[in-house]
Amino acid sequence: MLSFLLSACDESPAPGGGDAGPPPWDGTSTPLEDLGDVVETGRHDACQFINPESLDPLLCERLTAFDLSSCSPGELSGAEGQGIFQVNLRGEMRVRAGQPTTTSISRNTVSVRLHTDGTPDAMNSGPLVARVTEGGTFFLAGRRSLAIPSGNIITTTALAGCHVPAPGVITGCYVSCSSDARFGKTLGTFVAQRMTWAAGEGESSGGLSLVSEAATPVSRAVDLFVAKEHAYVVSLNASPRLGGLSVFDVRDRRTPVLKKTLSLPDDTDWNGVWAKDDALYIASNSSGLVILDIREPANPIFVRRAEGPYSVHTVLVDGDRLYANAPGTGTYVYDVSKPLEPTLLQIVTPTPGGFSGGPHDVFAYQGRLYISNAESGYSIMDITDLNDVRHLGDYLRPDLAGYAHHSAVGTFAGRTIAFEGGEFNGSHVRVLDVTDPASISLIATHRMRPTVSMHNLLLRGHLLYVAWYHEGLRVLDVSNPTQPRQVAHLNTFREADPGRGHGLFEGTFGVRIPGDGYVYLVDSTRGLIITHEL
Repeated sequence: MLSFLLSACDESPAPGGGDAGPPPWDGTSTPLEDLGDVVETGRHDACQFINPESLDPLLCERLTAFDLSSCSPGELSGAEGQGIFQVNLRGEMRVRAGQPTTTSISRNTVSVRLHTDGTPDAMNSGPLVARVTEGGTFFLAGRRSLAIPSGNIITTTALAGCHVPAPGVITGCYVSCSSDARFGKTLGTFVAQRMTWAAGEGESSGGLSLVSEAATPVSRAVDLFVAKEHAYVVSLNASPRLGGLSVFDVRDRRTPVLKKTLSLPDDTDWNGVWAKDDALYIASNSSGLVILDIREPANPIFVRRAEGPYSVHTVLVDGDRLYANAPGTGTYVYDVSKPLEPTLLQIVTPTPGGFSGGPHDVFAYQGRLYISNAESGYSIMDITDLNDVRHLGDYLRPDLAGYAHHSAVGTFAGRTIAFEGGEFNGSHVRVLDVTDPASISLIATHRMRPTVSMHNLLLRGHLLYVAWYHEGLRVLDVSNPTQPRQVAHLNTFREADPGRGHGLFEGTFGVRIPGDGYVYLVDSTRGLIITHEL
């Protein structure tokens, strides 16, 4: 089979091809400069590391290694020493043994959870080795281990707070030391934000009040699909718990009822789901495309695994085509005119020279495939004829760390507009005019807090629904695509939820709108959440 350009992901039922943008938009726009995910604004604070060229690893655990004379103990005394924090690190200097010190900007993140009840604190996946969060001081040092073929690399990162520019926000200086001399030490400044709801926000606005929720008894919930008045929620493994499928009867939206959980032997790491007629398709990280029979909606039955890759990350169905995305390989395109008997038609890849994490997601619209290809950018393919797939154009981000993750596409005032989203801290909605794929222009952006990540998007007419992890569900009016504005939200992330993790990818993962008057969400900890459609 031929191999061409493509990628894939998990989307919701694609909108119709109608024009969603009569007035107020006339189709004109001014191309914007893409500033990247994390906008460069300079150092986060004025504090300094006292001896920047020292390679003494113990300095990465000591508050006395920092010059905090310019800092405000009064502000820091009001900072809460508890909760979940997402931290953006701005690396500004790198010191390595036997090499010149370099001054260049790098970016990284850490996640922190602090307790006041004696529960062990954590930074990323490792423990804190030092903590002082009282008396006008905010100092944390954490350590983590990374296994490599030659052994383990131990990285110690210390955060020294300096100011509190806003409630729940702490800025200061940091240092990160590696046990491997090749990596040495990185110094810079940071901004940390506590992951409570954004200032002034309640649980919901704009009519997105909570109708019901139902937790899954299996592990980390990451995607869902609604069909035959049942919600099918898939979960990833999260040691020591295993993932799989949870089936909820949602005929009474106020009271979802768990009917069944399902996984296969040695096959529980399930990341995406879609349904067509009597078939349910599962994207399995360990066995590829799994096919289940849902003629009895509450009792899915395993049919078989489809021909194709051993690992599928996301899946999308558009008409009689199914797109299954295999990271590092390409998008496998199947004929699903017989839903329980997919037939492999083609393998499409948008990066002939190799992949860097993708393909991750695709969106099919009017004979074109819009490919979110991770670090390799956003690509557009003509897939009208699978035997003659054509590469039409790309949108490459200015920041090397940019990650093309997901998109939704529609027609507005006669123009084809893509709402493209990334992943990782600072990711946000980019509005792209893709009418001419060979000359894609950025015409608008919509951002939330720079320390959080977004996930998936769904376009319904002039409303864009965005699953934004810690920010919950955000609904944007995009009737004028050059001026997206938020009209509703539902916060699903709560620090105190039992089992809630403190990593960057926590909160709302996905959204589905099947047309029954309700919006269905999946939250990594809370599971299935139902609200009214706008």
